[in-house]
This record gives sequence, C-alpha cells and structure tokens, in this order.
Amino acid sequence: MNSVVEPPMEEQSSEQRLAEFYNRRAASGTEHPLSARRVEQRERFISLLKAEGRHGVLEIGSGPGLDGLKFVQAGIHYMGVDLSEGHVRLARAKGLEVSVASARRLPFPDSAFPAVWSMSTLLHIPASDIDAVLRELVRVTAPGGPIAVGLWSGEDEELLNPEDDVEPRRFFSRRSDQTVRQVFGRHGAIEDFVTWPEGPGPESGPGAGQWTQHYQFLILRTPGSPK
Repeated sequence: MNSVVEPPMEEQSSEQRLAEFYNRRAASGTEHPLSARRVEQRERFISLLKAEGRHGVLEIGSGPGLDGLKFVQAGIHYMGVDLSEGHVRLARAKGLEVSVASARRLPFPDSAFPAVWSMSTLLHIPASDIDAVLRELVRVTAPGGPIAVGLWSGEDEELLNPEDDVEPRRFFSRRSDQTVRQVFGRHGAIEDFVTWPEGPGPESGPGAGQWTQHYQFLILRTPGSPK
C-alpha cells in the first residue's frame, strides 16, 4: 500500500510563512518591475535555449508570471510552480500553466524538462536544505540541460528581511559568490556566473538598504550528455 510521506513540520511552517507573505503581495495587485540586467539575462537564456533546440522550460518560483509570459511569447513551452496560491492565480490569468508546488518535492518525472529557470527564489532555501533542492532540480532537468538561477548575495548569513513590516517576514539565506560556486558546483558544471551591483529602485533588492549585496546569476549545466 502506498503511503504519503509528509514533510517535516519545520519545513512545512517555513514554506507556509513564505506563501503567506506572497499571497499578501499578490492580493495587493502590485507587480514589481524587473531590472534591466535581469531582463537581459532572461533574453540571453532564451537565446541559449533556442540555439540548443530546447523548446520547454520549468520555472521555480513563477511569481505573477512576468518571466513566464516572455518565455511563451518567445515560443518556448512554459510550466511554472510557486508556493503562493495568489501568485499562481495571477500567472494563470495571463494564460500560463502554473501550479502550487514546492521545489523540495516537484511533482514531475525525471528529466521532464529541457531547462529550468529560477530567479530570486532559492535564496529562501536554508543552507541545510539547498543541496537536496538542487538535487531535485537536477532530477527533473534533462541530462546536459541548463538550470539558470538568480540570487541576492550576502556574507553567508541567514536572517529575516528587515524591510518586511508585517509578519510573517521572509527568510533569506544570503550566500557569498564563493559559497554559491561551491554549492552549485557540487551538482553540475557552472558555465556562466555574472554579478552586478545593487542599484536604486527595482534593482535595490531586499533588506531596505541595510544589506550590502549584489545580484548573482549563474547557469548550471546538469551532468550527463544531452539526449
């Protein structure tokens, strides 16, 4: 008889708190614009997918679907997951195929997607869980496929966001460039790693100006030869 394995209570509560925060943001109707550098990296990734003949992508942390819409408009089959039911509804309203799911337990078979895209999402995963999550991303990605990840940097510290003025506040695991390379390098080959400084407005990132940080963007190539 099959049994359902429930995630640990601590993991459940951390994901529930994060979902609560983003459900509240979704209900506000506010969609934060993407910075020019983020848009540039997305367009580069789309070009990479087309050059390699990859016609599908899974997004981890779809948000309201800003990136997803652009993938679809570029002719790439898109699937997204997010913890927030509110964000899933907003993304679906844009015509996107998105469902509520955790990156820790993706409801997809092995090698289901030619590529994966995840911006400003894995920074919510603590150091104790990040390797397991990356194994899950590699599992659902085709051998030799690219996984694009964006993160906000830090000095290898874990804390709640000081700019969140309503409970529950968001948890951040802020990793140095060296740590990001070490952690991600355990799961494949890092073939692209670029950073850019914090800027004003939409580029300012979390922390309400209390954190010194920059944005980290990398492409992890999964082990194995492309099929």
